[in-house]
Amino acid sequence: MMSNLEPVNIKPSTFWNGKRVVVTGGAGFLGSFVIEKLKQRGATDIFIPRIENYNLIDPQEIRRMYSDVLQGVDPKDVVILHLAANVGGIGANMDHPAEFFYDNLMMGVELMHQAYKNNVGKFVAIGTVCAYPKFTPVPFKEDDLWNGYPEETNAPYGLAKKMMLVQAQAYRQQYGFNAIFLLPVNLYGPRDNFNPRSSHVIPALIRKASEACDRGDKELPVWGDGSPTREFLYVADAADGIVTAAEKYNGDQPVNLGSGYEISIKDLAEMIARITGFQGKLVWQTDKPNGQPRRGLDVSRAKALFGWSAQVPFEEGLRRTIEWFKENRERIANRE
Repeated sequence: MMSNLEPVNIKPSTFWNGKRVVVTGGAGFLGSFVIEKLKQRGATDIFIPRIENYNLIDPQEIRRMYSDVLQGVDPKDVVILHLAANVGGIGANMDHPAEFFYDNLMMGVELMHQAYKNNVGKFVAIGTVCAYPKFTPVPFKEDDLWNGYPEETNAPYGLAKKMMLVQAQAYRQQYGFNAIFLLPVNLYGPRDNFNPRSSHVIPALIRKASEACDRGDKELPVWGDGSPTREFLYVADAADGIVTAAEKYNGDQPVNLGSGYEISIKDLAEMIARITGFQGKLVWQTDKPNGQPRRGLDVSRAKALFGWSAQVPFEEGLRRTIEWFKENRERIANRE
């Protein structure tokens, strides 16, 4: 069920006429919303390289994918939206730093290189807010990206994704290749990953609070001390931002995609407890890592360069996410 506050910018765009759009990660959380948005905007030729058909960490598989994609189409009419990533929350980042570094680096570098080699018209690279330095002043401005090392628990992932920015700028400078780089903040929404072993903070808390409520627990353990702040972007808004940038932005500057709304983990946990109906006590596990101290984006560049801003208020998006989880709990549990 969609909220009446879903982004409604669905006027078809002539940009997609005759275009073949490749969406890596198109079968995933963000990808499913990007596919919907592309169709709303008029895209009719969409290619999703599913993991069972193409291993995008293998350069040979990437070359085979391009061979398939380019059949019967002018390469200049092909747009690559690279959303695919090997990603998880703090725990997953700490357990798999080498995998997250290698997988994301190899995917990004070879996908963009082969796009250039095959004369593809446009490449849209999706980075991550984890690329920002640990102590970036809030709100994070894109010009601060290189002013320090990322937060240690997710640095391998963040740096691997940030290399696509370096590559995009280098290939634009030397080859005139049209690659753009977008930096979405933490996403949330319906269809998110609610697996407790790999989920991010919002789906993890929604599941824990819902299950604690069902059991009648008096306490709910939460990682960290509640002091860090985060900004979250509703997934349908993020999809709208990506598709809008693909249509309208052709520059070399990295661009944040965010909501401009910063909330502490403490306030977030309390809000989720209230909406799910959990009435017990939050117990902060201060021996667990907090992650980056503060995270909030300056979102003015996206507005200035391609006229985009987020539309869905945070609590409304959170209610929609909790509603979706409750409606799909059995299916989620059966998949695990």
